[in-house]
Amino acid sequence: MTRKQYRPPDTSSMHSSKHSEVSRLLEEHNLQFTFHRNDEDSGCTKSHDTAIMGRFICHNPKCVTNGWSSRQIAITIRMYPRREYNAKVYHQRCKSCGSLSKPILDDTYAERVAYWIKKWCGIQQEKPPHSGKSKGPHQKRFCEGCKAGHCSQLQYQ
Repeated sequence: MTRKQYRPPDTSSMHSSKHSEVSRLLEEHNLQFTFHRNDEDSGCTKSHDTAIMGRFICHNPKCVTNGWSSRQIAITIRMYPRREYNAKVYHQRCKSCGSLSKPILDDTYAERVAYWIKKWCGIQQEKPPHSGKSKGPHQKRFCEGCKAGHCSQLQYQ
């Protein structure tokens, strides 16, 4: 019998399933991009750290937390040659037990990604609003984007 090799939990994820939402927003300006599936900085021509909103669920069965919402989910948007892009979304840790959780994303993901692609393509537009009120200050010890040096809150701290 072989032993299972330990694999640390993922601290970020890619969301290619959201590409159709991004594409719909880009089509308004006749832009067509494909999703670059490789999670790599090398080869990208543009990159920007920003934040989106979403919800987290703690999957630790021993944890008492039902989950939490966040208005500060770190994300790195990258553009590549041949009209490709991707976005790396950083996970957060549960404040109760410290387990990593992958976010459930809302519409701000597609809005932010499309905004930066349009901007990099020279399209003038208003920056999407960051709506909602935060229930407290950003706690960088729970943010994997902060730990990786890609959280937009780092520039304000």
